[in-house]
Parts: sequence; structure tokens; C-alpha cells
Amino acid sequence: MGRIASQRHHERHNSHRIGWLRAAVLGANDGTISVASLAVGIAASGADRPAILLSAVAATAAGAMSMAAGEYVSVQSQADTEQADLARERAELVSDPAGELEELTEIYLERGLEHSLARQVAEQLTLHDALAAHARDELGLSDTHRARPIQAALASAFCFMAGALVPLLAVLLTPADRIAMGTTLTALLALVGLGAAAASAGGAPLRQGALRMLFWGALAMGMTALVGRLFGAVV
Repeated sequence: MGRIASQRHHERHNSHRIGWLRAAVLGANDGTISVASLAVGIAASGADRPAILLSAVAATAAGAMSMAAGEYVSVQSQADTEQADLARERAELVSDPAGELEELTEIYLERGLEHSLARQVAEQLTLHDALAAHARDELGLSDTHRARPIQAALASAFCFMAGALVPLLAVLLTPADRIAMGTTLTALLALVGLGAAAASAGGAPLRQGALRMLFWGALAMGMTALVGRLFGAVV
């Protein structure tokens, strides 16, 4: 029995990565796709390498700041909501402890415990840390899924720039008459690797993650290249 408990204790899960993994994948994916799409669209319009590179660098700077700001505002809004819910719960624990204990008991009853056991569990958890028990079991909040706005903003900005580095290098190193094709292929290869890496970090099938990234990346760059070729202007 002790051996089984020890094995369970050392099980590895991926849920603790949810907070930073989402922001990192979104940032890197957006950096590669948006900057590569812009470069491909401009190249398809007939612009020269300096114009393409300047536009790509500007898109990288603007995109990184936009990702950071957007993630921070979004996740901070979630954090504000969590804090408001915790403040309300804290006040209710002071004003109506009996009612909160009954509420916790009902939660455990709904999860399948017998009434006496549900009551006992609710009482024990209330004595240990009543607010933590209500946050976890009533509100669904935990340290694993807690909103971290600064972490999310920094991860998004950094990963956007890392992702954008792929098309930037492609624009610099590809022959001038093959920038659109070279950037497209390089970006698609990077997206396949990114999709597989993200799937691996999250414990999902590698092929599914890679193909998902490949499809949306190809669609975005194909549409932008079409616009650039049709209108023959920087887009």
C-alpha cells in the first residue's frame, strides 16, 4: 500500500504548465506567423529586401508590445475577478460561518460522499484553511491555475520575438529573388517544430500539434501572399 502511495506521489502531470505554456505558444506562434506573413506579402508585392526587412522588424517590435499588453490586461482582469471572489468569500466566512460550512458540505455531497463523511471533511478543511477550501472547491481556484499577469505578459512578448526571429533570419539569408518562398518554407518548418514542442510539453500527441500549427500557418501566409500579389503594394 505504501508503495502504491509513493508511486502516486511521484506521478508527473502537465497541468502546472498551463499558465506559461498558453502564453508561450501563443506568443511564438503569433510571432512566426504574423511576421512571416507580412514579409511574404510584401515580398509578393515586389518590394526589395531592405523594405521587407524594415517592415518585419517594425512588426516584431509592435507585435511584441501588443502581445505583452494584451496578455497583461486579459490576465489581470482574470486576477481581479479572482481577488473579488476571494474577498467576497472571506467576508461570508466571517459573517456566516455556519452557512459556509453547510455550503461546503453540500459540495462534497454532490461529489458522491455520504452526508456524515461530507460533513466531517468540510469541518476538517474549514479548521485547516477555510478560505483555501472554498477557493478550491467552490470557486475552482488553485495555485496551479491562478492568474499571473506579469508572467503571462513577459512570456508572450519574449516568445513573440523568438518566433519572429525565424522569418527575420529567412529574409536576411534567402536570395533576394526567393525571399517569399524561403520565408514561407522556413516559417512552416519552424511552426511544425513549435507545434510538436508545445504538444510534448502539454502531454498531447506530437503529430496533432504539428499539423495544427502547419495548417494555420500555411493558411495565413497564403492569404497574405495573395493580397500582396493582387494589389502589388505593401500590406
